[in-house]
Amino acid sequence: MSKTELSTMKQPPVPLATLIGRELRNRKTEKPFVKYGQAGLAKKGEDYFLIKTDCQRVPGDSSTVFSVFAILDGHNGISAAIFAKENILNNVMSAIPQGISREEWLQALPRALVVAFVKTDMEFQKKGETSGTTATFVIIDEWTVTVASVGDSRCILDAQGGVVSLLTVDHRLEENVEERERVTASGGEVGRLNVFGGNEVGPLRCWPGGLCLSRSIGDTDVGEYIVPIPHVKQVKLSNAGGRLIIASDGIWDTLSSDMAAKSCRGVPAELAAKLVVKEALRSRGLKDDTTCLVVDIIPSDYPMSPMATTARKKQNMLSSLLFGKKSPNSTNKGTNKLSAVGVVEELFEEGSAMLTERLGNDVPSNTNSGIYRCAVCLADQPSGDGLSVNTDHFITQVSKPREGLFLCANCQKKKDAMEGKRS
Repeated sequence: MSKTELSTMKQPPVPLATLIGRELRNRKTEKPFVKYGQAGLAKKGEDYFLIKTDCQRVPGDSSTVFSVFAILDGHNGISAAIFAKENILNNVMSAIPQGISREEWLQALPRALVVAFVKTDMEFQKKGETSGTTATFVIIDEWTVTVASVGDSRCILDAQGGVVSLLTVDHRLEENVEERERVTASGGEVGRLNVFGGNEVGPLRCWPGGLCLSRSIGDTDVGEYIVPIPHVKQVKLSNAGGRLIIASDGIWDTLSSDMAAKSCRGVPAELAAKLVVKEALRSRGLKDDTTCLVVDIIPSDYPMSPMATTARKKQNMLSSLLFGKKSPNSTNKGTNKLSAVGVVEELFEEGSAMLTERLGNDVPSNTNSGIYRCAVCLADQPSGDGLSVNTDHFITQVSKPREGLFLCANCQKKKDAMEGKRS
């Protein structure tokens, strides 16, 4: 990752409630337009994408509309990519409590995405198929963008002023030292392909299976240490908007984030996606499936995409892309003023592969009836049928009031396998 792809300045975090309250006080609640384009060329035919702009937080309430964009880059077949495309969103929605406010919904979204990815993986593995897929899943609710990803399909943000930032983390064993260490600590072996004569070639892979990725959905034959737990990042754009580029590795193996952003500035999203693909093919040719989504989040009073005008401005203007990391329990009591143009506030980011760290302890249950709900599959279980996972990872049968995360027996088995534990 180049230095220009990292945020250049850090500011104290701004809680989501503060940002929404500021919007209401300033009466800047106009919803942005979402314009998009898609382009791609197939080499193996294993790339899939999802575009859905009419989702509703509250079914039947058109004022709660949000959009979903996703790239799913399959390998060893197409089944996992298709299954993930058809099931992740439903699993996200089922993991979020009903009857909550928009602010609460957005705060619940990162955890729901973790649940949805793991649940989708478990459901697919029951099919007994061995294909796998990356998944980069983007949810846009007004000015708030939430991105969950496993694998090496990437999402970048090109904000006002031409500053490009990654909203995902690549889970490639070749490039991600932390993931290599996690896989080996969980029982996997990491190495290159051995050819005749003992020579090692190609990128680092996980054995058995030979997968180059450390996180994916599916891949039953590789090992449970290849986990479906996503990196999740949530940001809030200013009312200047911005452009997202979501693409499979057929793009990113050729173009850096800056190159992709620069190749399509100054044009509408529909044409921009085609230009990104064209630039990737010009540099390298068609070596892999190549799929690109470009999404512009545009102020309602703007005559055209903000990124279409950015290219016409002098590039030496002072630009601001301010990320302030927000811990799950942190609050900001300071006075952090937002500029009207070009400011992006980070609301949430977490990439741990430990399920208990990602799901926390707040699990719905009905203690009066002795019924507990599994944090992953969401199935209701009698108190004696599941396991309570305390923060120190000590596991006990639930025969008294629950302490810590509650998992049913199947989901507990999945958690243990992902962490390299064997019963």
